[in-house]
Amino acid sequence: MLREIIERFEDAIIIEEPVSKELEVTRYLLKYRDRPVLFRDVGGWEVAGNIWSTRERIARYLGIKREEIIHFMADAMENPSPYRVVEKAPFLGNSTADFSLRELPVPKYYPKDGGQYFTSAMVIAKDENGFVNVSFHRIMVRDDKTAAIRLVPRHLYAMWKDKADHGEELDVRIVVGNPVHLLLAGATSTSYGISELEIASRMSEKAFGRPLEVVSVRGIPVPVETEFVFEAKITPELVDEGPFVDITGTYDYVRKQPLVVFERMYHVDEPIFHALLPGGYEHYMLMGLPKEPQIYASVKRVVPKVHGVRLTEGGAMWLHAVVSITKQHDGDGKNAILAAFAGHPSLKHVVVVDEDINIYDDREVEWAVATRFQADKDLIIVPNARGSSLDPSAEKSLTAKWGIDATKPLDRKEEFERAKV
Repeated sequence: MLREIIERFEDAIIIEEPVSKELEVTRYLLKYRDRPVLFRDVGGWEVAGNIWSTRERIARYLGIKREEIIHFMADAMENPSPYRVVEKAPFLGNSTADFSLRELPVPKYYPKDGGQYFTSAMVIAKDENGFVNVSFHRIMVRDDKTAAIRLVPRHLYAMWKDKADHGEELDVRIVVGNPVHLLLAGATSTSYGISELEIASRMSEKAFGRPLEVVSVRGIPVPVETEFVFEAKITPELVDEGPFVDITGTYDYVRKQPLVVFERMYHVDEPIFHALLPGGYEHYMLMGLPKEPQIYASVKRVVPKVHGVRLTEGGAMWLHAVVSITKQHDGDGKNAILAAFAGHPSLKHVVVVDEDINIYDDREVEWAVATRFQADKDLIIVPNARGSSLDPSAEKSLTAKWGIDATKPLDRKEEFERAKV
């Protein structure tokens, strides 16, 4: 449960006085961007944010080193394992159909937001063949029982579209307040038919020595370790969704998106609502970290020795990356650039460095660019490429991508070595 997790973090900030869910939660989360914040009273509920706002905190919880997160996640994505179905879960102790979304501690984060937004919510759906999909979706509250959900054309969209084309509703479970292995699994991009619950189960086995436990909520498996669970239906009806501040910290525009009807709420005793700050460090981590293994795998197909991949905070952990390699041939740096773009199509800017550069230190990366890069020879520009819809400078998601090969030439390596004592 989140309470036990937060209590383990010595740097957590506790806010005792009442805090408004309209903009005031955001002010605190921005003030303490890299520290967990627990609000004792947001309209009578407890709320927490910035829980997973650093790589170090995530690694510590999972019992691994910061540099091992990428391999930990890659293993789980490549080797999903079965979850365990159990009969009981703490959230089943409190169940009601008499609730109002407007009265829950769902924040309005920024002044121009379309309304209160669920931002940490994951949606669980099951198709006719038994496949269970888990994915993140922002959900804008409209009234006491309805909301608008943003669906991009991926797995949940396909499941909804199949129902909507027949005039039917898609039955889902919406979960809020989960440990980080569940959140990271929910943000992965997998092939249809591979359940994110099984990816989370593999992470649980590696970190805690046990598979993920789930309980059936009217036929749909839900992780036992969750604070809030909602029974809901995504309808064929489309309504306005947005504006909303996304990962780049800029407003996304209003779209027509499916209407969600909330029917029943479950929660643990003394629940904590997870407020994921849009454009905050926690947003960066949960959205960006699952993409790093994809970039790593793509680069490793063209350069055998890849030491690490980092999506940078300055690039919102979405648009900019640093890749560390050991060159075996001149040209490996440029091949690594192109492979990185293939591994994460939203990527806009990548720097490739040698193994002696600490990719987690921006100063070292900039030093490599300053001393090992010449723009007329080592810069790759890819114009009019498909990029990220979240980049406000892109035009209809078309962008110019550029890569910097900041690696040492193999025939002059000694001239580029840093002096050591």
